[in-house]
Amino acid sequence: MLVSKTLAEVAKHIKPGISTLYLDGLAEEFIRDHNAVPAFKGYGGFPNTLCTSVNEEVVHGIPSSYELKDGDIISIDCGVILNGWYGDSAYTFSVGEITDAVARLLEYTKASLEEGVKAAVAGNRIGDISHAVQVKAESGGFSVVRELVGHGIGRKLHEPPEVPNFGKQGTGPKMDKGLVICIEPMINLGKKETLQMSDGWTIRTADGMPSAHYEYAVAVNRGRADVLTTFDFIEEVLSKM
Repeated sequence: MLVSKTLAEVAKHIKPGISTLYLDGLAEEFIRDHNAVPAFKGYGGFPNTLCTSVNEEVVHGIPSSYELKDGDIISIDCGVILNGWYGDSAYTFSVGEITDAVARLLEYTKASLEEGVKAAVAGNRIGDISHAVQVKAESGGFSVVRELVGHGIGRKLHEPPEVPNFGKQGTGPKMDKGLVICIEPMINLGKKETLQMSDGWTIRTADGMPSAHYEYAVAVNRGRADVLTTFDFIEEVLSKM
């Protein structure tokens, strides 16, 4: 829940003129004030608390002096370590007024995440999640990033199994009750191809079109998954803005 509350705290400050580095500082302070540690800072050499990916940036954007502009979208990915356990969640925010096409991208990306969660049931296979995400995203005319995937999570940030956002039903590892995974669709308005930028971290769309990203951590259970992160805190903030 702390990772969800951190994203909600950051959400209060997302508006034109605010730098992504300012948002990063807010997140780090909030996490440390709650006796936790930023999970991403120093992970593989990553320099910051948040991944802040703007517009055509898919994931792993490094916070900087860039100031958000009206019409931007920003995916904010946050991880925390609390009592030796990792939490990880992401949400794509709109800045001011965005176009109808981009709003629809956000809507479908989030909906594809929800469809993936429905498939995270004991006895199913990872491919069932992958297929559910892909079908929903592509039904809106959007494309699914292939190079980046969801993952297991627990005592480490990234654990087996990998959770792709595309695939066939009935394939991949079987899921048992208690498995904790991060499902995180990365969906593009244009083509699926991506490029890594020269900073060694940021992944962007090859065609320069916008990309959206949402992420839940879920525990596989019988009948339905237990969603361990929530967007409720974020959306409560956004409803008042």
